[in-house]
Amino acid sequence: MIKLMLLLLVFVFTLSAKAQSQWSENNALYFSMDYNIGNYIGLELDANYIYNEKYSFKIGYSFNVRKPKSQPADFKSGLAGFLTLEFVGPFDQMESYHIAAGRIIKLNTKGSIRANLSLGIGLTTLNEPINWRKNPRFLDRNYDYDHKRYRTVSLIINPKIEFPFTRIYGLSVSPMAILNKDRTYFGIGIGQMLGVLRKRNKPMPSTN
Repeated sequence: MIKLMLLLLVFVFTLSAKAQSQWSENNALYFSMDYNIGNYIGLELDANYIYNEKYSFKIGYSFNVRKPKSQPADFKSGLAGFLTLEFVGPFDQMESYHIAAGRIIKLNTKGSIRANLSLGIGLTTLNEPINWRKNPRFLDRNYDYDHKRYRTVSLIINPKIEFPFTRIYGLSVSPMAILNKDRTYFGIGIGQMLGVLRKRNKPMPSTN
């Protein structure tokens, strides 16, 4: 999936260099990266397509983590954990691959502010530490644990307010929800957009 996203990014750069072409008059294709914070924190990467400034479609990937809900209150990573960078974990992880479609609503005549109202489905993988056990080893973490990894289907709700300041670069703000039978993510994302974002503004007709 990451390789596919990189290939799409190269394609987007190519289109950005040809943004004056007739193709870009009815189509937009761009790459977006959002930093998310809520009951999890993480990152979302999307390849986005917009047709005729009305309809949107995207494929993407998100990865979010949080402190484990099952973690004992006295858990310590120990010196060994610090040396192996385990002091930053373990985490409850939520990883999703998703597709979504939506509707574009222009919020100003210039097209530099728009709502991208999208709804989709995702395949979500949850990976969480379980079975915490006291560990008496010296200088090591004071608990051992196992990992439980399982998959579920999610509903993805991700309306965005997008600010394509130029034809090739913009910012976005977006509430997001990932809903499934096992876990729920609610949060907000702040992102960047790069590619062919919108039509070229036509010059005003001359009055001479």
